[in-house]
Amino acid sequence: MLLWVLLAIAVVVIGYAIYIYNALVRTRQMVKEGWSGIDVQLKRRTDLIPNLLAAVKGYMAHERGVFEEVTELRSKAQQAANADPETRAKVEGALSGALVRLFAVMENYPDLKASTNVMDFQKSLAGIEDQIQLARRYYNGAARNLNIMVESFPSNLMAGQFGFEKAQFFEIENAADRAVPKVEF
Repeated sequence: MLLWVLLAIAVVVIGYAIYIYNALVRTRQMVKEGWSGIDVQLKRRTDLIPNLLAAVKGYMAHERGVFEEVTELRSKAQQAANADPETRAKVEGALSGALVRLFAVMENYPDLKASTNVMDFQKSLAGIEDQIQLARRYYNGAARNLNIMVESFPSNLMAGQFGFEKAQFFEIENAADRAVPKVEF
């Protein structure tokens, strides 16, 4: 009888360990999926920027500094494509800030307000910024769930045993970089 009780306890413990391990794997995959979503949206934004700059350059020929800043930060964003979330957030936040400044300068050009190409690019960029926000929320939620499992008992025992690590949040540290580019004239 004692043997059956010990066997039943062992089966329950092993079953629970399998459940926790699978939950950790599932949560880690959700973090990877979330990061992939952010990566796709950031790439879409990075790819759209040259087209936007080309569309407005003719109108704003003497605003060279703004163009150079956006171009330089776009290049840095491309180079940081495989960086960790903290580094990537800093670079992408700076790029968002540069885009805000570009749109602020564009406000001074009435011909740009009437250009359908520029308006289409602005709408596309606004849509991408919304998608980035949603992807960032999803990723940070998945990272939070994984971090809770990695740190809380008893799942922390399984996480430590099988090498599960906490995920970094995708956060923007500079409050000025948190602003979404204003795309309405």
